[in-house]
Amino acid sequence: MREIDINLLLKNVVAHGASDLHLVSRSEPQVRIDGRLVPLDLPKLDASSIEKMCYSLITDKQKKILEEEKELDFAIVIPNVGRFRGNYYYTINTELAAAFRIIPTDIPSLDDLKAPLVFKELVKREKGLILVTGPTGSGKSTTLAALLNEINENYHKHILTIEDPVEFIHENKKSLFSHRNVGEDTKSFASGLKYALREDPDIILVGELRDAETISTAITAAETGHLVFATLHTNSAVQTINRIVDSFEGSEQVQVRNMLSVSLSAVISQALLPKKGKGRIAVHEILINNNAISNLIREGKVHQIYSQMQLNQSITGMQTQTQKLAELVSQNIITPETALSFSTQPQELATRLGIGV
Repeated sequence: MREIDINLLLKNVVAHGASDLHLVSRSEPQVRIDGRLVPLDLPKLDASSIEKMCYSLITDKQKKILEEEKELDFAIVIPNVGRFRGNYYYTINTELAAAFRIIPTDIPSLDDLKAPLVFKELVKREKGLILVTGPTGSGKSTTLAALLNEINENYHKHILTIEDPVEFIHENKKSLFSHRNVGEDTKSFASGLKYALREDPDIILVGELRDAETISTAITAAETGHLVFATLHTNSAVQTINRIVDSFEGSEQVQVRNMLSVSLSAVISQALLPKKGKGRIAVHEILINNNAISNLIREGKVHQIYSQMQLNQSITGMQTQTQKLAELVSQNIITPETALSFSTQPQELATRLGIGV
């Protein structure tokens, strides 16, 4: 079959405004536009052509890792095209497949994202744990980049990022950035975070809280005078707290709840929803820790947090996903069907919208 130039293909993906490119054997290349997969008008790929395209982008060291681990995460800059996060993996019959995520080279501001005003208040904090959560492809990395950009524009801080791989690369403005790739610059998230405490950071970004050791070290860093940003693959603020606590053995959970009740600053849970017409919009659920929330975490009454989030929102800056979804439906930005399909509380939302489910 006719060979496809991967550099040209990625250039076209960027030009079409797609967020992702997928290469899987026996399918034409497919891209994700506004959250939907769209096949390109190109021949179907076979295993050999995918391997040639994918291997042309990586080093011999990365090829060895891929062949040994059967997975490879990396970031790459293609001149005059853009920056990409790549993941190579094997499918049935040991056929190589790939997914590329486009990383914007321009760091967005919070204003560019039309982010809630409370985000600008959160970055003023000197210490604490701020979690940005959501499923894959929900824009967590973009939100974190905008939060760090706000700090970079306004404050003199040493910001240390530990990612797998590093996605957004910030230029030093008022702040000083140290970017570290897991697997290249440090062995693991837990190791990088452990040694970060000796590297005089003011702010630490942890790409993902993957295990109990990383979670524990992140909480400790937040307790000891650092502002820590991190991500989790959870769909709501309450689920995020449960996930953290459940990562530990039963005997440790009381101590973790006590530490989290003090160190947690905020949980931002988000999803990207298709708008009517074209484009997508971020929907945020925002939990801000206060005395009432802290007590509920400490006492293991996490199920009561949701109702607490609904109180005095003009003062606390909190909002529930249901509240934001209903607002977007009333503004005719998204459809009721879209809102319900993404809702974590569909019955509550349906009642609020006056429809049945």
